[in-house]
Amino acid sequence: MNKYIIIFIFVAIGFQKSRAQDVQFSQFYAAPLYLNPALTGANGQARVGINYRNQWPAIDASFTTASAYFDYFISDYNSGVGIIVNTDKEGLAGLKSNNVALSYAYHLNINENITIRPGLSAGYTIRNIDFNKLTFGDQFNPSTGEVILPTSGEGLSLENVGYLDLGAGVMIYSHNLWVGFSASHLNTPDQAFSGGESRLSRKYSAHAGYKIRLKSTKMTGGHVPTRRERSITPTVHYKHQGKFDQLDLGVYFTLEPLILGATYRGLPVKKLDGFPNNESAIFLIGFNQGDFNVGYSFDYTLSGLGINSGGAHEISISYNFSIGKEKPPKNVRQIPCPSF
Repeated sequence: MNKYIIIFIFVAIGFQKSRAQDVQFSQFYAAPLYLNPALTGANGQARVGINYRNQWPAIDASFTTASAYFDYFISDYNSGVGIIVNTDKEGLAGLKSNNVALSYAYHLNINENITIRPGLSAGYTIRNIDFNKLTFGDQFNPSTGEVILPTSGEGLSLENVGYLDLGAGVMIYSHNLWVGFSASHLNTPDQAFSGGESRLSRKYSAHAGYKIRLKSTKMTGGHVPTRRERSITPTVHYKHQGKFDQLDLGVYFTLEPLILGATYRGLPVKKLDGFPNNESAIFLIGFNQGDFNVGYSFDYTLSGLGINSGGAHEISISYNFSIGKEKPPKNVRQIPCPSF
């Protein structure tokens, strides 16, 4: 098959993905504001973080995503406020999406054991694409399959589209257990280029886990006795958007300062366009030192695209710090979910 036809197929796949399904982070708890606005200010302090994902780097039609966020807990109002900036590039045509969103969450202790945090988000997205980077049928020689014309007669060029994007979520948790729900694109914004209409489907996410705390080792940090965490944390993350369904089943092993994780992503019981829904096996290693967290994960591709695509590489970095107060308020129960 002609290499240009192969490239065009990959581009088409990229358009289908961008139209119907959001970018997903393998280290979803390391992208808290992206996962659920209810996680805004959840650590009771100020927090800043970045995420970077490079999917299928071995093929030309790769997907790269970068995200940066800041959130802060306002103890006088039991509220978390935050901002997140996302940018991603998809496929050979350089389809770019840039988004900025504000988020808010309220912290409410129901009793001594249960806390609930509802959250909201509102953002604006700008998408653009350069059609000049694509190769259309009228540029090919029908006999040889070679490109003979530098440009297409389609008359398309750089286009932009922008839209408002709304979301909501809630987290319910105790000392060891958490359950969260979030919904994105509540207003189903229109993201179509060149007229027409292409509504972005609502995305629903359910995430939960349970931390099994093991015997910890007593350490001494400065003048304050501390214990390094030893725990096993099974997690589940289910996503639904349009006709797409995806399930992440994982487990984290915390041996502070080291965190190891393994996750299976797929939903074999539901086929997509006749193909088994086996996406990837994900392996993670992280380092946690006080308020600093850094993690790296690799997605080993299990789908028909194969490992020759290069899988996916992901890096996350976050830092917690205080503004005006030394410690998080005592009434702020920490969510026991992993940092990665």
